[in-house]
Amino acid sequence: MKAKDVRRRVVISGVVPQVDGGRYPVKRTLGDRVTVYADVFCDGHDLVAGEVLYRRRSTKKWSAAPLEPLGNDHYRASFFVSDTGHWLFTIRGWVDRFGSWQRDLQARVSAGQDVGMDLEVGAGIIAAAAKRARGGDAKALRETVALLLSDESREKRTEAALADDLRKLAGAWPDRSTATRHDREVIVDVERDRAGFSAWYELFPRSTATEEGVHGTFDDLIARLPYVAELGFDVVYLPPVHPIGRIHRKGKNNNPTCAPGEIGSPWAIGADEGGHQAVHPDLGTLDDFNRVVAAARDLGMEIALDMAFQCAPDHPYAREHPEWFRHRPDGSIQYAENPPKKYQDIYPFDFDGEGAETLWKELRSVVMFWVDRGVRIFRVDNPHTKPFCFWEWLIREVRQVYPDTIFLAEAFTRPRVMEHLAKIGFTQSYTYFTWRESAAEMRQYLTELTRSEAVEFFRPNFWPNTPDILPGHLQDGGRPAFIARLVMAATLSSCYGIYGPAFELMERVAVARGSEEYIDSEKYQLRHWDLDRADSLKGIIARVNRIRNRNPALHGNRDLSFHETTNDQFLVYSKRSPDGGNVILVIVSFDPNYTHTGWVELDLPALGLHPEESFTVHDLLTDDRYSWRGSRNFVELNPDVLPAHVFEIHPDGRDEKDFEYYGD
Repeated sequence: MKAKDVRRRVVISGVVPQVDGGRYPVKRTLGDRVTVYADVFCDGHDLVAGEVLYRRRSTKKWSAAPLEPLGNDHYRASFFVSDTGHWLFTIRGWVDRFGSWQRDLQARVSAGQDVGMDLEVGAGIIAAAAKRARGGDAKALRETVALLLSDESREKRTEAALADDLRKLAGAWPDRSTATRHDREVIVDVERDRAGFSAWYELFPRSTATEEGVHGTFDDLIARLPYVAELGFDVVYLPPVHPIGRIHRKGKNNNPTCAPGEIGSPWAIGADEGGHQAVHPDLGTLDDFNRVVAAARDLGMEIALDMAFQCAPDHPYAREHPEWFRHRPDGSIQYAENPPKKYQDIYPFDFDGEGAETLWKELRSVVMFWVDRGVRIFRVDNPHTKPFCFWEWLIREVRQVYPDTIFLAEAFTRPRVMEHLAKIGFTQSYTYFTWRESAAEMRQYLTELTRSEAVEFFRPNFWPNTPDILPGHLQDGGRPAFIARLVMAATLSSCYGIYGPAFELMERVAVARGSEEYIDSEKYQLRHWDLDRADSLKGIIARVNRIRNRNPALHGNRDLSFHETTNDQFLVYSKRSPDGGNVILVIVSFDPNYTHTGWVELDLPALGLHPEESFTVHDLLTDDRYSWRGSRNFVELNPDVLPAHVFEIHPDGRDEKDFEYYGD
């Protein structure tokens, strides 16, 4: 063992954030503050000091942020990530010889002891710091050494030795020669803003025609985009736009037998007209699709495409590359199954078969084909049914060329599987939000997402409905249930989406009682939507999205706090912006049928308020204002009016002009 190693007395442990001990990156978005915590200590009674070292992975030079003591050997430091891509951080700690000496000197002075020898010891420590220092700092330190060793009075020399300015000056030039460095450089994956804050709107392009019974086109979709923009969404998610297979095509309401003229499911990809790198001819051409992407961009939105890696039986891949599929004993390609269900219109790929290498490369080319056309967001269909190693490889390959690409995992599966997909590269993830039926369940679930290690890598995207999921509470709860779920999705999570126009038109009839499948599902047939219907929720959807956009508190999930209430039908929660200047308090009723009242017990420190302080709560949904004081306040929610409050909190004393109504 080297003598230098023997002298490394500092221990660094308990470093956070880390994911699986640093095996996977922690996630942040552009401009975020990364706050690092660690336990740093050494043997004996010496003080320690340290710093967080950080840099972009593409550069060699480290920057440093000093560790701030929090007590009990626990320290904190933070830095901002100013560019997308991978960043690295680690921790370095050392024995603080000057700080230890100055602390002991103060103790001896307070005890009335002779400190003549201690001043000489300190002069040696400061002289060593002067040799490490540069410019004016070096000169100032040398002058201090001379003063400590001079004939000046003991009092004057002691006063100089204990000065705060000397503590800062000497601390800036510590002896790091025997510093301990944390044994891992933690990766921080920094993505663009929309990775952490986005509002998605899903629609079927083939149902955008203005005339009922007519197949929509990309031109019809372009005409629909201003409507989506007016609702306040920034991501327009399209189910697959490729040619649809004809062999074993599904009919209306998932009927295994297709009647003449029925159009089939977009997820049965591929036909004579092409496969994953083609568009359905009834929608238009690739040039038309390019115009869709451009039109969305002009409106401040992005197009997200469904990435479904599976084939219809008549997909060109099935003819040209049979080695990419599993085969039954009779030699035929195995169709998809989830026993007892059978999906004869779908062929799954064999990701680890003899043709895996060429299959993987082909699927990478599919993603790159659409990325080259301006698509930077993908909703990935059932990623949990494909190998983890494939996704880790594919996402890495794509983001090496296009680092701004976003991947949303549609994986309604077991928690550990969902979490692992997030760890290996998926930007956002579908969640169990849809199935949390009570305030207590919702609170518990959000606590899991925001108060565990998951917050470092799992970005939830909340959806009240999807083409596959019409939950029971929407079927039974009517308009109040739709509004309550909208408010919760949009304010509990910084990323959320709706399947429209089914959502704003409150489509809520299932194919059968107890089923979550829509009757006359748009997955299997054209639908014509009356967007101007008088009872449409488009007004409140636009209002909620404006509230989201104008309140930084709703742009993240880390500052979510729950508050107590006397009514178990109420969910009460708040969010604060990173600077604490914007505070939103939300109260939602889970009962769509009856008016409820109750008292809320606010956690005032979480709201940035003092006990017994009076403050104004401004309901951004209705423009109503209420004057509250202290932690205990009364609330009434009538579902026939609105099942929720979205309050912005203003401490009293602010001018009325500071209030702004975000409604219509």
